[in-house]
Amino acid sequence: MGILYDARKLKALEFLNGLCEYAGKDDGFSGSLWNEFLKDGELYEEFVYYADHHTFLDKMKISGYSMSDLYVWQMDRYNIVRELGKNPAACNKETLVLNAFMEMSNMKRDPETYVSRIESGKGNDRL
Repeated sequence: MGILYDARKLKALEFLNGLCEYAGKDDGFSGSLWNEFLKDGELYEEFVYYADHHTFLDKMKISGYSMSDLYVWQMDRYNIVRELGKNPAACNKETLVLNAFMEMSNMKRDPETYVSRIESGKGNDRL
């Protein structure tokens, strides 16, 4: 009997690890997010689409919020231009993408808390 494996999942894991390395995320973050993808087929589908197209599928929505909404919210949280005047490593596109995926996984577990955070409009000065 041979061993069966899903080559697509290996490619997705490699992409995630590369993205995390580029964004300065540690192995713990990468492992946690990968576990979220394995538990949630819908979130995994969003990630695979992002890996293939470098844009969000936006098929999955929680309380009306999509991956693109969470990405924009991440940008707003860091107030890239208004408060910092430059883009530090924590605000690079790949970091924001990874954070958006993690936020979506958290939002699925506790929508009320995360919707409240998004709708409160908190910036860096109130975190």
